[in-house]
Amino acid sequence: MTDSALPLPARAPRTRLALYLDLIRFNRPAGWLVLLWPTLVALWVAAGGFPGWHLLAVFVAGTILTRSAGCVINDIADREFDRHVQRTRHRPLTTGELPVAEAGMVGVVLTLLALALVLTTRREAVAWAAVGVAVAVVYPFTKRFLSVPQAVLGVAFSFGIVIGFAAVTGGVPALAWLLLLANMGMVLGYDTEYAMVDRDDDLKIGIKTSAITFGRWDVACVIGFYSACLLLTAWLLASLGLGWPFWLGWLAAAAQVLWHYTLIRRRERAGCFTAFSQSHWMGACLFAGVALGFALA
Repeated sequence: MTDSALPLPARAPRTRLALYLDLIRFNRPAGWLVLLWPTLVALWVAAGGFPGWHLLAVFVAGTILTRSAGCVINDIADREFDRHVQRTRHRPLTTGELPVAEAGMVGVVLTLLALALVLTTRREAVAWAAVGVAVAVVYPFTKRFLSVPQAVLGVAFSFGIVIGFAAVTGGVPALAWLLLLANMGMVLGYDTEYAMVDRDDDLKIGIKTSAITFGRWDVACVIGFYSACLLLTAWLLASLGLGWPFWLGWLAAAAQVLWHYTLIRRRERAGCFTAFSQSHWMGACLFAGVALGFALA
């Protein structure tokens, strides 16, 4: 592979619908699942249990829409870089199959739909949602100058916690911000795994990522971030009296950290990508423990 753009093999023309679905990563649900689980944990904690069907529907649909809009923003910002990366060179904006302006309109529509859902909740949630959108828009551009842009992504991907508390209670207590901080550890962990997949390509094109910055400490940092997330989450939620369901879910999540180590320790692309794509199960275990803990309390 040279420093020039990777050559693209001939492909059959795709329909507009297929291009839109590819643009928003419709066939890769891991991207919105990693956003959903910490958001649902926040809803349950803020409400002291099941938050009601309305808020559940708003935040599930809103999470999917927000992640889809984020993919559009990211691809617009990175379209010139993506052609040099093995994993991303077939994205519709990179291949030229979709015009930038058209993709931008898709992103705007998705964002407006997500905000419309939040409008059915409290005005405080709407205000925080606007802040979350701003952070998501800024993130792709931080890869040009921040050594660890995943820190900004961690804030963007954790902002559902803040919005969830605001939607339930009208405020954002210290607990919400601490849960955001804990989830940043999770995001830094799985997105560093993701960055490890593209490290060779990113080094050639000058993109900054945590995998490059951490260098030979990348595996240790991933495990450290996951461990910090789980330990802080346990400390924050231990006082809620969620009993054995929470601790069982927590232990299931902790066991996966060991599994992730076996996947990424050789720094092979396939193993690192598998680790990233399966990372949402840690969040799923934590949420299951929280939800069942409240149900049985």
